[in-house]
Amino acid sequence: MTTMAPTDPPLRRLFSRLDLGSRPQQEGLADLLERWEELRGASIAPREPLARSTLPSDAFLFKRMSSGRDYVLECRGSKLEDLLGSAQIGDRLSAAPKARQAVRLRRLFDAVLQAVTPILAEFSIKGHGEQASVVDLLVAPICDAEGRMTGILGRCELRPAPAGGARQPSRWASPDGPVLFALANSRALANGVAERLGTTIEAHEERDFEDGEHKIRPLVSVRNRSVYVFADLVTSPGQSVNDKLCKLLFFVGALKQSAARSVTVVAPYLCYARKERQTKPRDPVATRYLAQMFEAVGVDCVIALTAHNVAAFQNAFRCRTEHLDTDALFAKVFATRLTDRQIAVVSPDIGGEKRAELFREKLERVLDRPVAKAFLDKTRSMGKVTGDIFAGDVAERVAIILDDMISTGGTMVRAAQACRRHGAGEVLVAATHGLFTGGAEALLAEPSIDEIWISDSVALSPVVQTHVARGRVHLLPLGDLLAGAIQRCHSGGSINELLEREQRPQP
Repeated sequence: MTTMAPTDPPLRRLFSRLDLGSRPQQEGLADLLERWEELRGASIAPREPLARSTLPSDAFLFKRMSSGRDYVLECRGSKLEDLLGSAQIGDRLSAAPKARQAVRLRRLFDAVLQAVTPILAEFSIKGHGEQASVVDLLVAPICDAEGRMTGILGRCELRPAPAGGARQPSRWASPDGPVLFALANSRALANGVAERLGTTIEAHEERDFEDGEHKIRPLVSVRNRSVYVFADLVTSPGQSVNDKLCKLLFFVGALKQSAARSVTVVAPYLCYARKERQTKPRDPVATRYLAQMFEAVGVDCVIALTAHNVAAFQNAFRCRTEHLDTDALFAKVFATRLTDRQIAVVSPDIGGEKRAELFREKLERVLDRPVAKAFLDKTRSMGKVTGDIFAGDVAERVAIILDDMISTGGTMVRAAQACRRHGAGEVLVAATHGLFTGGAEALLAEPSIDEIWISDSVALSPVVQTHVARGRVHLLPLGDLLAGAIQRCHSGGSINELLEREQRPQP
């Protein structure tokens, strides 16, 4: 129970959850809130008449009567009957067949029009001979031409109530279990990790204001709990990496202010990791500044995958860090796929040669036979890439070009073309982080590349997902690795043993 409910006993009795302006997790409710925000524009609420033809089919609309505290049904959603019974257009809310639910809605509608903001509510219902259900309900205000709050737009979702009338506890659901949150586009990855840990992602609220500022907070108690926050720190449509970073910092601050025992940021891709040293006079060292911001808001630990420079990552932070790499996972995949082929591991630039060499050694251990190596020379300055040196033997071999990330893809295209010129029989590209920023279409269409392998560390664009469906891009799942790391961080155990287990040769 949050926000309004503690100060309003009737609401506290009628609802198990009541949140002002919360972002719902259910797709249908989220769609309605997005539509409501589009309709209102710069106003405090949408004005009449609403473009009803564009509303979701499950949305309902009630208008407040000019006298009394009753409401009239003007648009009936397909799921409203499950909540109120067979109410018809023009019927009063007070006359609905299911009177108790009608009382709930009337009190909720009054609260919405008083607060002038959407409210997300949750409560349980059970009729005679009916199975108990949980109702998730989003209701939002509408106004007339003069700005007076005159009606309610809403949508509801019903789901079966858990056995016993309460959510079934998982093996992590004790006061000592971890609390998991997922920000921005990290929810798909976080859900997979939570499922492996036997828990769920907890709800949080994000609100964006008209002036570009925002608010973010947890919607569950985190007092004396160990909290793990999944963060997607890459630019995506509608949100820059700076937007996401700012929200993450504010969210961590809110968690610490709410008495969380510890906060661990799980950032599979850590932004600003490529600027870890000065290459020109007066250059910023962004990796160090990022670490200082994390520490300032109270981050206790950072978990990252395949950092651009592991030494710089570990040295920048004064809080605890856990670095996970995907070399062993990629080695197992390629060892299975290329059982009888001659292989060469290629670094696309000299700076990544150490990373490629460590991967080559792991691949040799898994295959139990020699693996060749090669590298290219590359110098980047003022946005221009130069360097033509190619060293190593890739002739008649499968060339695996390994890097920590794919951004525009230009480096990988350049390396693949060089491998083909030097006689490579097949070219595979592998990187932990598939960012695929502007210009990556050239990489996806490059004829010298046979396959592209990336992990699911960041959310993929629809274009990349299309290539995944076609089999040109292959995904390496990270759920088991991250779940194992979180379990060991929380309950004790060696993360090094987890990584070593992934490196053991196949029997």
